[in-house]
Amino acid sequence: MPEFIIQRPTWAEIDLDNLTFNFQSVRQFINKDIRFMAVVKADAYGHGSIECSKRLEAEGIDWLGVAMPEEGVELRQAGIRVPILCLGSFSAGQELTLLENNLTTVIYQIENAALLDAASLRSGVITNIHVKIDTGMGRIGVRVEDVREFAKELKRFSNVKVEGLMTHFAAADNLKENEFTNGQIRKFYEAVAVFRDKGFDPIYIDLANSPGAVAHPGSLGNMVRLGGILYGLGGDVLPKDIETPHLKPVLSLRTRIAHIKNVRRNETLGYGRTFKSERDSLIATIPIGYKDGYSRSLSNRGRAILNGHFVPVVGRISMDWTLLDVTDLPNSKIGDEVILIGVQNGLQISAEDIAAELGTISYEVTCSIDRRVPKFYNGKA
Repeated sequence: MPEFIIQRPTWAEIDLDNLTFNFQSVRQFINKDIRFMAVVKADAYGHGSIECSKRLEAEGIDWLGVAMPEEGVELRQAGIRVPILCLGSFSAGQELTLLENNLTTVIYQIENAALLDAASLRSGVITNIHVKIDTGMGRIGVRVEDVREFAKELKRFSNVKVEGLMTHFAAADNLKENEFTNGQIRKFYEAVAVFRDKGFDPIYIDLANSPGAVAHPGSLGNMVRLGGILYGLGGDVLPKDIETPHLKPVLSLRTRIAHIKNVRRNETLGYGRTFKSERDSLIATIPIGYKDGYSRSLSNRGRAILNGHFVPVVGRISMDWTLLDVTDLPNSKIGDEVILIGVQNGLQISAEDIAAELGTISYEVTCSIDRRVPKFYNGKA
């Protein structure tokens, strides 16, 4: 952490050079002349959407994907000019926001298409849209049985143009579900045929998310959406036992010891008295808690890296503080750096490791890091 910053000593480090490495590694792995969309929604999975988007734009990314127009506006205000797709469509009243900020939106409801067409007509422009087909995810999208009628309805609108067609895989990370994934691919291309039969000529045919792009070559279309693997989060979202691109972690989470105390044997620590010392102990308090995104569920089961050694989390994690048992490192002192996600002296704690402990995925771990944890960028231009 830069020493000129005076603040609570808890921070995340984002390695933009590793972000670049991952993008180039995946591009070389796929080795096909297609376009790439970087999904930077949810503050780039907790990594900082503006700085990550700037680096990816400089590296030649074709598109950026956000969840909602608000995220796209933030990027535009930061000076980012690459095409941006709002993957979750938009809410009524946001039509001008899309037009004024040159944001492209996903459409899966005729009502939204009508709103955008009317706004585009008033503004004297023709607006590109990407239509999402629900081939089995069951979340949002035009149901496959409704595609023909939907395409027919879209023909009524003269100021919106279908630039792309897309879908989203439900289980591309699980090779045991290949039959289902192949069924999604088949249904999607049937929908593409319907749109073309109705006179549409979409430029972008977009199926694959991160696991689809790596594990299902038949799903590449002519654009793929890269999410977690851009941030080095492939260990728990890519299928096992197949060849995958080499990835490097982009985020590390760090803090410093704020307090050290001697605790006698049989003392209890923390809320609920869930930890009792089995020996005379040295306990370090670090200024990070569940508000910062260090999950309360790691109480009495998490671990950190201190001075080249693993040390256990003890007691219940509170909103702003966590306790570590550093008895086996008697030379520990206030100000020593503690790594909660990252690498030191050959030891590593990854977001995937924490996710496995919590029964979730690495995406949730990094997305949970709160904005009150400042980010510092290595490799920033």
